[in-house]
Amino acid sequence: MDIILGIILPVFGTMLLGYIAARLRIFNETANYGLSLFVFNVAIPIMLFRAMALTLLPEQIPWGYLLSYFTGTFAALGCGILAGRFIFRRSLAEQGIMGMSSSFSNTSMLGIPLILTAFGQPAALPLFVIIACHSTILLPPITLIIEAGSGRHEPLKVVLRRLSISLATTPIFWGLAAGLLMSAFQLKIPGVIDAVSKNIGNSAVPCALFSLGASLTCYRITGNIIEPLVLVFIKGILHPFFVWLLATQLFGVTETWSVVALTIAALPSGVMTYVYAQRYQVCQETSATTVFLSTLASVVTLSTLLFLFK
Repeated sequence: MDIILGIILPVFGTMLLGYIAARLRIFNETANYGLSLFVFNVAIPIMLFRAMALTLLPEQIPWGYLLSYFTGTFAALGCGILAGRFIFRRSLAEQGIMGMSSSFSNTSMLGIPLILTAFGQPAALPLFVIIACHSTILLPPITLIIEAGSGRHEPLKVVLRRLSISLATTPIFWGLAAGLLMSAFQLKIPGVIDAVSKNIGNSAVPCALFSLGASLTCYRITGNIIEPLVLVFIKGILHPFFVWLLATQLFGVTETWSVVALTIAALPSGVMTYVYAQRYQVCQETSATTVFLSTLASVVTLSTLLFLFK
């Protein structure tokens, strides 16, 4: 009961309020666009900066933890691609979108609020380690697969340069980097800056959840429902299973870190997958439906995980 009242209802209840407000047009698309910009460009970067600055860094890079998560993630990516190739006979570009839908977690809008609410400060460092590497590791190979199958055939250096610029100009990256430097050099945040960053950072969680709930009204259950259901199964069941198996049975990751990795893997498909589908004009219906259905399914899967791990 404490898990329901303390974690599940606040997190998914805030999302539900955002969804209802958007459905009733109390909160329109323009307002949600402004709120999402505030969340991505201001609130979350500042929250990450402060959290990282107050976190003690490990003496060694947690290679086992990183290998557990990203090996499991690439396994889920491969499952999505293989499903697109052999089950649904999709093109290579479409396979890339399907692989991304089955492996790219919603780390920012849902992962940060949920994990920090559920596990508190001990989960901050393992969470931010994944966030710092997430897009950097996953987006280049996914982009190359889609580019290869889309017929655009842009030079590799052009694709990598565009990705590098995109990542380097992301406010979340700068928030993490600044906090990392503060922690590495054991610098204290000045009092006034700390107070301001704390207030703004505190708004990140409810605003992110409310905006995510409102944005779900943009997605519909359309097209071939079988494809999204297969991808939701890979994302919500196989992906966390792969990560858990690697973390606990192969790399011997500590309990707190393995649970955080498992929870991140169990997150629904990220909105970035639909952004990529729109950008390349492939698999848009499947991607949108997967985002919507995986978010709904995560209410059950994530709640079950929180019960199992207390």
